[in-house]
Amino acid sequence: MLLESITLENFRQFRHESIDFAQGENGKNVTIIIGDNGTGKTTFAQAFFWCMYGETEFSDKDMLNKLVAADLKPGQEAKVQVKLYLRHGNVRYTLMREQTYRKDYSNRVKGDNTVFDIARTGADGNTSFVKKSQCESEVKSILPKELSRYFFFDGERIEKMSKDISTGKKATDFADAVKGLLGLNAMYSAIQHFNPKSKFGVIGSYESSYDSHSNSKIKEYTDTIERCKNEIAEIDARLDELDNQVEQATARKTEKSEEIKQYAEGEELQRKKETLLRKIESAKQARANTVKQICKDFNGGMSAFFSTAPMLYALRFLASKDFTGKDIPYMHAKTIEYLLKQKVCICGTHLDEGSVPYNKVKALIDYLPPQSISTSIKDFKKEALHRANSKQELLEQVKNSLAVISHQDDDITEYQDELQTVDSKLSGDDVRAKVRAINTEIQLCDKTIRDSQEERDRLLQKKGGLSTTMERADTERRNLTLLDDKNKKIEIYKAYAEQIYNELLEVYATSEAKIRSKLETTINEIFKQIYEGGLYLTIDDKYHISVYANDYEGDVETSTAQSISVIFAFITGIIKMARENRNATDEDAKLLSSEPYPLVMDAPLSAFDKRRIKTVCEALPNTAEQVIIFIKDTDGELAEEYMGDKIGCRHHFDKKNEFETVLV
Repeated sequence: MLLESITLENFRQFRHESIDFAQGENGKNVTIIIGDNGTGKTTFAQAFFWCMYGETEFSDKDMLNKLVAADLKPGQEAKVQVKLYLRHGNVRYTLMREQTYRKDYSNRVKGDNTVFDIARTGADGNTSFVKKSQCESEVKSILPKELSRYFFFDGERIEKMSKDISTGKKATDFADAVKGLLGLNAMYSAIQHFNPKSKFGVIGSYESSYDSHSNSKIKEYTDTIERCKNEIAEIDARLDELDNQVEQATARKTEKSEEIKQYAEGEELQRKKETLLRKIESAKQARANTVKQICKDFNGGMSAFFSTAPMLYALRFLASKDFTGKDIPYMHAKTIEYLLKQKVCICGTHLDEGSVPYNKVKALIDYLPPQSISTSIKDFKKEALHRANSKQELLEQVKNSLAVISHQDDDITEYQDELQTVDSKLSGDDVRAKVRAINTEIQLCDKTIRDSQEERDRLLQKKGGLSTTMERADTERRNLTLLDDKNKKIEIYKAYAEQIYNELLEVYATSEAKIRSKLETTINEIFKQIYEGGLYLTIDDKYHISVYANDYEGDVETSTAQSISVIFAFITGIIKMARENRNATDEDAKLLSSEPYPLVMDAPLSAFDKRRIKTVCEALPNTAEQVIIFIKDTDGELAEEYMGDKIGCRHHFDKKNEFETVLV
């Protein structure tokens, strides 16, 4: 998309004004519109956004020029109109948004809803009008609103984006920009077309097309799978919300933790609090480990511990008994039972039941093997003494561990008392109200992070159970569908779709990683041009941008100018890559090519010193195919000096009064 011209009618302070933009002929691709603060630079820049999307960032939403509104008589009307002429691909577009205002008989001026029209002129010269119901989607195909912030922005927006980077906020917008502007959207759309999580996708349509007439269990399994999918989708959505909450709370906590350090006493107290929190956590962990060791020791010696008392009782009983000589070596109890049954001793004595010989022989059973009673008692005493000693060892171990726990409890209590003192100072009257408010917000962030992580753990556990249930149902259903020809075909088609989906994911991941790596290199090249020094950037897989110093390990806190330089490097890096892909001969690059896009910037140089302005002015025309800058007088002189050979169009704002500005 390249802009050709824009015309404003009664739009805020512009009654009848238009601008033609440099198109890049003879290497001149820069348009400069110079005006002092309050002349209407921001208003004119907002006209692009209003024309394309029907929105502005003005607090006053009345677009009609105040002088025109004042001249209206009751019952009369006037129109606000913005026409934007642009080229996209081989098509020329005329975008026109109008809004009619009427003055009622109470002298109140009210505006109707805006009317949006688009005319298309193809390469053959024929012009057609886009249906009104399709105008919004037509604009989206040219430049989606969510990506427009990277091409229509002012100094304040740049500073906000730079703050997002410096505080580590979620980088979804950056990821979407890369996806949308470097040609990944088509592949991403194809993935979503096959996405098994969507019942409207290819795989989802196969899921719902199984014929259950051959076996009612098929429908039962399908319903189970669908239920699990829906619940998992809800869990995933909630997990995203929780991740976002944690990320925002973490970023906010980091921001506030840095803010509190601006106060000398608050900084020292914050550092002491963090140290105490670490000590408490370490002491609690050590205490938990000690408790685990007690349990481990007790589990190992539990049997000996509980058997010691009865064994000691048995030893005391046995101590008063003498079993010496009571048993007969090598004679077994079975032998005595045999003799009693035969009623004759081996010596020939009759063993009549109830007789003295009978009773004496029978009494021997209590002293005979399987094991000799004296031997058994000897072994028992040995084992009993061993277990009694083990009990003493266990008691000593537990006693020592309990002593350690007592010390650890004392440490934890001491640390917590100190922490309470620090917290009372951070929230008390001896620290300024600002520090108290900051500390309160940090505590709220901690609670949000803690609660979100606990809920996240519960949801992940539930999701794991649902996934297992779904996989089991899918396996059972597959076994049944293979028995029926119609369902067998569906199973085969679904398998092909799943294979395509997995291959698309793999290709997308490879392409995205390659693009991200190249983008990181490109951004660093541009960043070094804009901001000289020993800094470099990295982009992780979630598109968080971090700034590092060559001779320092760890993330670097960036200044405002450095952060804004990062944003410039990021935006121009994407545009440069899109431009290189479009002109590349490599097939992969062609696949990921996209349209050219302009940079329309309102006061982009205000945060830089003169040396930085020079490097920015030199870098922008070389990366973007069209640059349109609304700039104040002082910066305009520098911009013209540094971009003189690239400037194709120049305009000045002349402010007539508070309600009218003209272009000269």
